[in-house]
Amino acid sequence: KYYPPDFDPAKIPKLKLPKDRQYVVRLMAPFNMRCKTCGEYIYKGKKFNARKETVQNEVYLGLPIFRFYIKCTRCLAEITFKTDPENTDYTMEHGATRNFQAEKLLEEEEKRMQKEREDEELNNPMKVLENRTKDSKLEMEVLENLQELKELNQRQANVDFEGMLKQYKEYEEEQKRKEQE
Repeated sequence: KYYPPDFDPAKIPKLKLPKDRQYVVRLMAPFNMRCKTCGEYIYKGKKFNARKETVQNEVYLGLPIFRFYIKCTRCLAEITFKTDPENTDYTMEHGATRNFQAEKLLEEEEKRMQKEREDEELNNPMKVLENRTKDSKLEMEVLENLQELKELNQRQANVDFEGMLKQYKEYEEEQKRKEQE
């Protein structure tokens, strides 16, 4: 590229770009979803050309939150979702419903129950002892069930391979005799 000797880069005017400018990016669907207009399933990992913008007046610990606009593969309806850095996930805004939300809710419920249990144990030493005894009983039951299953499998696993091979050879010989007759 040729630059003339009197070229001054400071004289080039700066572009005034808006803050809420949208970019076209290539992304994959971050979760399974179903379009609200046509009912098309969009699976996690499906690639889209999306428009990305920074959400105004929403920041989490200094991290900007981005909004993505994609189009349904069947009906071309617009679907939007945002980043959720607080939960390291994405939140569905509109245009589709998120599938398999039950697993996520179950995990959150388990975390909440575990936190409640820890809070109870901090204040009440008797509760700690009760929880320990419950856990040990549960563990003993699990081990007993496992042992029973192992014994059952061993009883059923006594297979006479030599006898099975002899029986198969006899069957083959019988078949050969029938063919010859």
